[in-house]
Amino acid sequence: MAGKPIPCPNGPKVPVLLLKTKSSPTDAYEDLFSTPHEGFHFEPTFVPVLQHCFAEDGLKSLRELLQEKRINNSLDSAYGGLIFTSQRAVEAFAKLVEEGQDNNESWPHLQDVPIYSVGPATTRALKAIPQSPPLRIYGEHTGNGEALAQYILEHYGEYYRDRPTKPPLLFLVGEQRRDIIPKTLMDPALPAETRIEVTETVVYGTGVMESFPRDFAEILSSTRDRSTRWVIVFSPTGCDSMLEGLGFILDEQTSKATRRPGERTTRIATIGPTTRDYLMKTFEFEPDVCATKPSPEGVWEAITRFKEYRPGE
Repeated sequence: MAGKPIPCPNGPKVPVLLLKTKSSPTDAYEDLFSTPHEGFHFEPTFVPVLQHCFAEDGLKSLRELLQEKRINNSLDSAYGGLIFTSQRAVEAFAKLVEEGQDNNESWPHLQDVPIYSVGPATTRALKAIPQSPPLRIYGEHTGNGEALAQYILEHYGEYYRDRPTKPPLLFLVGEQRRDIIPKTLMDPALPAETRIEVTETVVYGTGVMESFPRDFAEILSSTRDRSTRWVIVFSPTGCDSMLEGLGFILDEQTSKATRRPGERTTRIATIGPTTRDYLMKTFEFEPDVCATKPSPEGVWEAITRFKEYRPGE
């Protein structure tokens, strides 16, 4: 049976390198990891990996739908609801909402449709968007795309239970995304009255920041004297640069990651199964832990339960 965490309030802080852009005005990861708790004393540092740009074609399409009030619960609507699985998609949506407010409180006219959100961070971002009455947001508890898709099948089916054919859903996405939600909702094996058509509209693009390899190398260098440190990976994008920065050699043909000789003191945690599976399938690299919930608390629990901190395991 696992023992209690090893208290280390007076020892050196354990660096936690968060491969993400710090959220503004506050970041829940910083709030949690900068506070000593249950004998653990971490030192969070943000290392931005991704750079985002809005996709104008997608924004134009969404803008027209909102202006023409074609996302609603009427029989002739283009869409009966929206899906969000990323804060960047929410930012693109918020940009259009801000552009079109013009003292119209009911804009963007979505008060009668369900808005589906994959987790707490995306939900917080959606709740910050002004509309009177507020947006109807569902799915925060699901935590990942697969669970959200199953939830939508049940909830959306009930929401439009009087419709033999459910109105389509609009899914605002980035250039890189998983297809688990459209595949699940549009599965040909589903009965016609259950199946939900999904349109994916790309509203932002993602790439690796040019400065990331250098920034990551600098923070690794400045923490090289620590006996342990953690790298928290939030997205498949930039994983190759992250592994190379940690001294892994990537095979040119297979991309398999091979560690150079020597003791490994840097541990890897992923925000969830998508990034974990990407590391395993693409680089044959298994991270040390994977958060069961994509949240600061989920990551904290994953790394503090790691066997290195548990005597007797």
